[in-house]
Amino acid sequence: MSSLPGLRGADLLRNPHFNRGSAFTLEERDDHGLHGLLPARVFTIEEQIQRMLLNVRRTATPLGKYITLARLLERNETLFYRTVMDHITELMPIIYTPTVGEACQHFGEIFSRPRGLQITLRDRGRIREVLENWPEKEIEVIVVTDGERILGLGDLGAQGMGIPIGKLALYTACAGITPLHCLPVTLDVGTDNTALRETDFYPGLTQPRLRGAEYDAFVTEFVDAVAAVFPNALLQWEDFATDNAFRLLAAHRDRIRSFNDDIQGTAAVTLAGLYSACRAMGTSLSTQQVVFYGAGSAATGIGELIVAAMVEEGVPEADARRRCWFLDSKGLVVSSRTDLQSHKIPFAHDHAPIATLEEAVRVLKPTALIGVAAQPKAFSEPVLRAFAEVAARPIVFALSNPTSKAECTSEEAYRWTEGRALFASGSPASAVTLGDQHFVPRQANNVYIFPGLGLGVVATQATGVSDRMFLAAARALAGTVSEADLAQGALFPPLETIRSTSAVIAAAVVQVAVEEGLATVEVPENVTEWVTARMYQPVYPPIPGDRRSTR
Repeated sequence: MSSLPGLRGADLLRNPHFNRGSAFTLEERDDHGLHGLLPARVFTIEEQIQRMLLNVRRTATPLGKYITLARLLERNETLFYRTVMDHITELMPIIYTPTVGEACQHFGEIFSRPRGLQITLRDRGRIREVLENWPEKEIEVIVVTDGERILGLGDLGAQGMGIPIGKLALYTACAGITPLHCLPVTLDVGTDNTALRETDFYPGLTQPRLRGAEYDAFVTEFVDAVAAVFPNALLQWEDFATDNAFRLLAAHRDRIRSFNDDIQGTAAVTLAGLYSACRAMGTSLSTQQVVFYGAGSAATGIGELIVAAMVEEGVPEADARRRCWFLDSKGLVVSSRTDLQSHKIPFAHDHAPIATLEEAVRVLKPTALIGVAAQPKAFSEPVLRAFAEVAARPIVFALSNPTSKAECTSEEAYRWTEGRALFASGSPASAVTLGDQHFVPRQANNVYIFPGLGLGVVATQATGVSDRMFLAAARALAGTVSEADLAQGALFPPLETIRSTSAVIAAAVVQVAVEEGLATVEVPENVTEWVTARMYQPVYPPIPGDRRSTR
């Protein structure tokens, strides 16, 4: 809770943490100098929600809806979270994928009130001082990006700030991390997107990206400053370019409690989807043959976690790796190639070169096809029909987002596999009816993983984030999928249950933290009840200086 001594009048209405808008009672208006500053009628929060939904729904475009909700967050935080939580299925695609990608592309144009911290190259040598400018000191979660690889959209520089803002909104809505304890950060090191730099409203440094040793030193100074200013914070790395993503995670994961959502969070949600698909088929993960279209940080991160999960099932590591095949822009990743980045080498198998995805499907005969290359329509009709010839129940994960980058649609996946596909997507997917079959696929969204995992780490004040936590999170998530979900083609639970799902995942992560000696607080016997009890609830908080009880 903020230590503000008291808020009155316009200052109270301008404070999003404590503003209640038209819900201030007459007594509160007396106490805090609000008479004349608000219309006469007092509304309940339920009535405010309905008014907000009316305005969102009458807005014509997804970006317009995003702006409407962003303005609400800027003026009334409690109402924003209550609205989002009560209508998560409708509003999550607006506040996060796919609409957040468009919001980042236009971030400079729609910019209104600053949120979070923009740390720039001008701040070198004084990043700690910049962090100390942030008014809240009890920070539990920081999401940081340098904007170089925003979703499948590429280098958006300082405009990538929409991603940390959106991720932290989901930490609160889906796992109850208190909004005051969240901090979005962008490291503005320039952008190599020349066209973006030259636009009228680009808000960041108009220079090429910093690279090499100077970049690493800048990030290290940031990590050191976070450890000093916010020692209890969990740091989530988000949307860094592949080489930087792996290198920064390796360099800093033992220095500060941190993880990379693109590498580890994506891996866990994908593994959970594979567990669900295996359940639907009555098979085990260890029997799967997986082909990845794409070999960046997300793809090989998924591969590493699949290998770890197979090893837990008793598969020798070398055999588990042999069950994961990758295609990049130059074809199949094989050991004879001399152009491979380090993260691809563990999956470079001894095999003849293969140039195309369709040929790879026919030759390798996968049971699962995972798209993470941001190449739209890569899962074409010939590819999926070939896949249906070699797999009884083709597992088709079109994970690239936003929607414009998806490898295929749900309708294409089901139609071109004659209704046999087990499908998940990175962006929201439409229900599909084929003959007498009706499919309701669900999004393989990291929101199923990172909020619950973060809640478990924060609750235990774990000294680190281990690989076993992601395995536990994936298993816990898959365990929340019902037989009714599987029967309709859903490999993930409904979004409406996301807070209870996050609590289950948090409890699994807490258990790992205790087993690995990473927890630094005493953990009670009923872990799920314990993590649920600490979740933020969107009710209007006491007003600083209020003499009355909270209403």
